[in-house]
Amino acid sequence: MDEIDFMLRGEHIALDALLKATGLAESGGRARALITDGQVRVDGQTELRKTCKLRAGQQVSLGDVRVRVRGAG
Repeated sequence: MDEIDFMLRGEHIALDALLKATGLAESGGRARALITDGQVRVDGQTELRKTCKLRAGQQVSLGDVRVRVRGAG
């Protein structure tokens, strides 16, 4: 499994924005489609909320890629 560490700039980031920022989705529309199709998991659970707020310590999985959300401090 490939892993990506994503550093937050603020307190949280929306799930669709994270997918776009990490390159897992080429556009916001594609990110929202992946989420709606049930392909994205947050902390091991399928997440269908496109703007789910992700905070430091959470993990997002899409296919064989896992993104670890890290705090700025």
